[in-house]
Amino acid sequence: MLTPGKIVPELEVPMLGGDSWRLANSAAQNFTMLIFYRGLHCPICKKQLKQFLEHRERFEELGVTTVAISMDSQKRASKAYENWELNGLTLLHDLPEATAREWGLYISEGFQESEPEVFSEPGLFLIRPTGELYAAYVQSVPFSRPPFDDLASGLEYIMKNDYPARGTLTK
Repeated sequence: MLTPGKIVPELEVPMLGGDSWRLANSAAQNFTMLIFYRGLHCPICKKQLKQFLEHRERFEELGVTTVAISMDSQKRASKAYENWELNGLTLLHDLPEATAREWGLYISEGFQESEPEVFSEPGLFLIRPTGELYAAYVQSVPFSRPPFDDLASGLEYIMKNDYPARGTLTK
């Protein structure tokens, strides 16, 4: 389990249409938001990422850089990007299972034909520019994701009031 207020593991993952994306190189003003999604097979992930795009401008105004990450292959990630119309969203692919585990994501075995053999369940992380974890939302099932309007309102409050990370005593 990652602990708020502590430095998160390094993250370097291939990026659609480019080389690799590194968390350490993120130029976020206030936070980097990592949206770990299950993959092309997940209609709830599609809905979540489309909802993010509806709120993207607000997050950019808040100084939040956002990427979406899955264990999907480049081919499956490209298909999701095109079919789900994710223009403007940085999509990362081929997340290694070991890295997903290091980040505390739940790992599932595919049981339907459309699912890969192994994939990570959803997670959303807010990382400060210092590399410290601010907040983590980790799920063992695909249902009930954090609403982006609530998250943006929370970030406004956090930044206005210099609200500290919570859960820092967790080990």
